[in-house]
Formats: sequence, C-alpha cells, structure tokens
Amino acid sequence: MEVRIGVIHTNKEIEVELADDADIDKLTKAVEKAIAGVEAGMLWLTDRRGRRVGVPANRIAYVEIARGEERRVGFGAP
Repeated sequence: MEVRIGVIHTNKEIEVELADDADIDKLTKAVEKAIAGVEAGMLWLTDRRGRRVGVPANRIAYVEIARGEERRVGFGAP
C-alpha cells in the first residue's frame, strides 16, 4: 500500500510504502486523529522495511492512500 502526504508550503510529497496487508481503516483513523490533534500532533507510519516516519500533523495538506498497484513506465498499451 502506498501513502502520499502533501506538506504545507512545499511542492514535494512524502511517499511511504506500507506493507500490502496494512489496514486502510486503521490508517485512515490514525490520520484523522493526528489532524484533529488527538495524537500529540504527529502522524507516525511504519514502512514495509520497518522504518518509522513522522509527519507533524499541522503541516499535512492532504493524504492519498492507494493499494499496491503496478507502476507502468513507457508509452503505448500494456
């Protein structure tokens, strides 16, 4: 599963690749709690390699969650 987080005042995104079996509902609730200020102002995610990534909730512009899909590179039909 891939999570893309937009950060306020920058045009870059934070991309975190989570385990394929990550629970979307739990992730969504964690994002909502962080933005609401319930979880000490940080959104913490653990990627598929076990690294932890923290994002200050007051800097989150948007969060995009996508299932692990194949990325296609190149031109033309598959």
